[in-house]
Amino acid sequence: MRVRRFQPEDASKWDDFCQKSHAWTFLHCRRFLSYHGDRFVDQSLVVEDECGKWLGLLPAAQDPVEPGIVISHPGISYGGFLHQGALRGEIMIEAFQATICYYQAAGFSRLCYKVIPFIYHRMPTQDDLYALFRLNATRYRVDLSCSIDLAARLPVSERRRRGYKKAIKAGIAVLEGSNFAGCLWQVVEENLRRKYAVQPVHTLEEIRLLADRFPENIGFIVGLIDDRIEAGVVLFRTPVVHHAQYIASSEKGYAVCALDAVFEYCIAHAVNEKVRWFDFGINNEQNGLKLNEGLYRFKSEFGGGGTVHEFYELELTQ
Repeated sequence: MRVRRFQPEDASKWDDFCQKSHAWTFLHCRRFLSYHGDRFVDQSLVVEDECGKWLGLLPAAQDPVEPGIVISHPGISYGGFLHQGALRGEIMIEAFQATICYYQAAGFSRLCYKVIPFIYHRMPTQDDLYALFRLNATRYRVDLSCSIDLAARLPVSERRRRGYKKAIKAGIAVLEGSNFAGCLWQVVEENLRRKYAVQPVHTLEEIRLLADRFPENIGFIVGLIDDRIEAGVVLFRTPVVHHAQYIASSEKGYAVCALDAVFEYCIAHAVNEKVRWFDFGINNEQNGLKLNEGLYRFKSEFGGGGTVHEFYELELTQ
């Protein structure tokens, strides 16, 4: 086994390999990673056997703040090893060992590994967690998300039932379309500014670019009152999960529980498309150390439970 650095001419093969991997999402494609442009110094790896056959991939880049650290991947939510069944058991440990040797030789002191949450797995593939244990990795961060198992949805709370009825009574119309991106983004930016004094991770131009590249994977679902967008969700669709990447509502939208109608629309469509999970996203601040309990409770009341995003680090110094 050997690892080598990803080369631009590998891009097409990388994306083809991704789409057959056990924990693939479109975030791992080069077409997605490349939207960052020169923001990150790519350090992605290809794992090969002695004959050059691809066994696995690791999307990764240099930490833009601490250049001695490599992260899998700083530009996406999760970016662990991708494989089609070849990296199992001791072979996964060997892949990590080869990766450690490669990054050591490249001068890095630490690898930060962002585990792909199990809900994104098309089949069980947590061999990397076992390998991390064997290699004495340290788990340094955990974020708590809320997800609905669409095959066994928990009861919806009475408060959410009332909220949905209130939204319908207020005349909420729920629609989907890329033409809503601009107006929805105004609601997203205002919502984040009002509640957290921050800007969204993506700009409107970036989210439009990504939606153009992945029209089947990125959707804009909005709730309108009198033809004005008052709430909405930017939805990332992956093979087994529909994930609410951005959730936003105006003050008027909150007053009439517009998000209740939007989420019930999204959940119903996820069921119709036969995906396994609907994921509301994480509820943490301060690198996982603070839980927004109110936000987590709101999401859980739709019939969801807790799932985690795990972060590990491996020291690379000899």
